Amino acid sequence: MLLNGAKQTKNELRTWIEIDRKAIAHNYKIFRSVIPKTCSLMAVVKSNAYGHDLISFSKEIVTIGVDWLGVDSIVEGIALRREGVGAPILVLGHTLDGRIAEARKYNISITVSNMAALKEIARYPSEKCPNLHVKVDTGMHRQGFLIGELPDVMRLVTGKKNKLAVEGLYTHFAVAKNPSFPAYTVGQIALLKQWINEFKRLGLVPVTHAAATSGAVLFPEAHFDMVRIGIGSYGLWPSKEVEAFASRKFSLAPILSWKTIIGETKELEAGMGVGYDLTETLERKTKIAVVPIGYWHGYSRVFSSVGSMLVRGRRARVVGRVSMDMVVLDVTDVPKAAPGDEVVIIGEQDGKHVTVDDLARMSDSINYEVVTRINPLIKRIYLP
Repeated sequence: MLLNGAKQTKNELRTWIEIDRKAIAHNYKIFRSVIPKTCSLMAVVKSNAYGHDLISFSKEIVTIGVDWLGVDSIVEGIALRREGVGAPILVLGHTLDGRIAEARKYNISITVSNMAALKEIARYPSEKCPNLHVKVDTGMHRQGFLIGELPDVMRLVTGKKNKLAVEGLYTHFAVAKNPSFPAYTVGQIALLKQWINEFKRLGLVPVTHAAATSGAVLFPEAHFDMVRIGIGSYGLWPSKEVEAFASRKFSLAPILSWKTIIGETKELEAGMGVGYDLTETLERKTKIAVVPIGYWHGYSRVFSSVGSMLVRGRRARVVGRVSMDMVVLDVTDVPKAAPGDEVVIIGEQDGKHVTVDDLARMSDSINYEVVTRINPLIKRIYLP
């Protein structure tokens, strides 16, 4: 949905997300420049495109030229297909046995990462089997076949009765976010190569992929046939170490801004308590502004009395508890703050910024969690 101008937005919505299309294109070009021309690029759009809207972001990034889309579930994949998205899609998460046929119907590739799932899929006739990406555990110790299972995997994959449609082979790195400690990731790459060699020995040449955003930046030897760019696609760094290493060479552009409005203001006297349980007592005569968002929208209670938002280009601190649907701000030092004023929760206003990483540090979390927890019912507006 596109809206023209902030005034129209404020007239129609109490809170909204703005997505910068130019920033999407910028980040895409950055990662294209990082990998070889022969290497495919998958945009990971799981979890509502990391909070940026699954359908809209996927359509945008496919239009720009991405090769693959990575989703968490068959549900997300089917949603994209029903919206006319034709790019190759890989389900990175678990697919229920009862939905395997749908993967074939909608031409969605699925991950197989354990013997029970592989045996179930092997029961399907070749013409009904979806394309598979075999995930191997090289050290993450989460999903994936262990190296000791290699012979059994190859036996089922190459069985004469029902030769499976193995399209891909991949792994996931556990600690690829710090260039100062590469040894573990190098070991994972070496273990993946054992799988690659065995596949080749048996005449199979699947699309091989291992690197996510960090791996793509720090470990060029792990580019293989494809990289999976998740957090970087949204202009966010996977870790401060990766940012320190790579920001000398290129910059990423955050694509998301989160905004709301002032619903009402009032003057309160010093000594008054504010919000549930009166957790904060005012130390001075204070002008407060009530904004209509809260923890239901994805603004955590962690920010009670410590968070801040931008009003008329100035920081306004959160006063008292973050409620389910309301937050109180101290706008005493914001001249002419009034109902209807635009408030920036994440983003820029008159040269001041509140970033996703600011909120992550304040909540002792990570930027991934901050953006994916923004309520998916909030309107995402893709700007021209």
